[in-house]
Amino acid sequence: MNKKDYYEVLGLQKGASDEEIKRAFRRLAKQYHPDVNKEPGAEEKFKEIGEAYSVLSDPDKKRQYDQFGHAAFQNGGSGGFGGFSTEDFDFSSIFDDLFGGGFGGFSSFGGARGRSASRPQKGRDRLINVDLTFEEAIKGCKKEIALELDDECDECDGKGGFGETTCSTCNGRGRVIEEQRSFLGIFQTETTCSTCNGRGKTYERKCNHCKGTGHIRTKKKIEINIPEGVDTGHQLKISGKGEAGYNGGPNGDIYFEFKVKKSPIFERDGIDLYLTVPITITDAILGCKKEIPTIDGNVYLEIKAGTQNGNKLKLKGKGVKGVNSLRKGDMYVIINVIIPTKLSKEQKKLIESLKDTNLENESEIKKFNQYV
Repeated sequence: MNKKDYYEVLGLQKGASDEEIKRAFRRLAKQYHPDVNKEPGAEEKFKEIGEAYSVLSDPDKKRQYDQFGHAAFQNGGSGGFGGFSTEDFDFSSIFDDLFGGGFGGFSSFGGARGRSASRPQKGRDRLINVDLTFEEAIKGCKKEIALELDDECDECDGKGGFGETTCSTCNGRGRVIEEQRSFLGIFQTETTCSTCNGRGKTYERKCNHCKGTGHIRTKKKIEINIPEGVDTGHQLKISGKGEAGYNGGPNGDIYFEFKVKKSPIFERDGIDLYLTVPITITDAILGCKKEIPTIDGNVYLEIKAGTQNGNKLKLKGKGVKGVNSLRKGDMYVIINVIIPTKLSKEQKKLIESLKDTNLENESEIKKFNQYV
């Protein structure tokens, strides 16, 4: 079976740094985690992302993959390398390291991982995409975001019922041991108690408001302060505002990821801005003062006589302020000399008269013509 390139899966170029690999994996894993993303194909995408990260985050496996590609891990590997199977890799440890178990205990590729449902557990994190205009991104703004979250049921205080008692099936452990006999002997397996679903407690009456889950879906509005200078892909973390925890555990976190609409006139490169300014051929020859826009308002730019098409002028400190920084980038003005396509007879005569004028750059033209 043909597999996608692992770098492509993570949206990276070959040779990406360890930090870039980790950052890309964290972002994509949050986006496609089955506890967060219920769309068809999300779980398969999540598995694909985890497999790519398991290889690229390991220096030895990354070196083998960079040299031999997927062949390094097939049929015992190439060049004497041992084979590799995703089944041999503990993906859950990766997610715990990166997210602190904040995704509700979902094992990487096998459903809910074994855990005690009675212990406090952190609520699930959420990833929210936020659209910004170019001006909102560079100037910063406040946004009120509407979202739906799992919240603790206020009628049963998140317990799911009333009249709490210790589960008689597991005696409050939340786990039961089952024995199976075979010709090899007796095997014991420990599983989640089906009576209390691992909580160790049962209730005389189930809460009708939350249907016994202890959580209800609620609509909320959260106001966030977006700092100056954010760009597409930047994230803002709001701690403790995610989905409610279990058994007294803390709420999860919310990650707001920004997508910035492009400006109709400015091109952005990090904290620097580029602006293409059209001028007439007359202004280019004679020079002029041109009013141009900046993100801080209009300014007058002096264009010197003899300015050439494509000349780049620098306006220091007229770029974008860095996120959580006092430094501002620069703005670069690219001159675009517009050559007229239609001329009157008088205009043509004037232009033709320039042929007899000694031009400053005539020597450059003659130097070129000797090769023609």
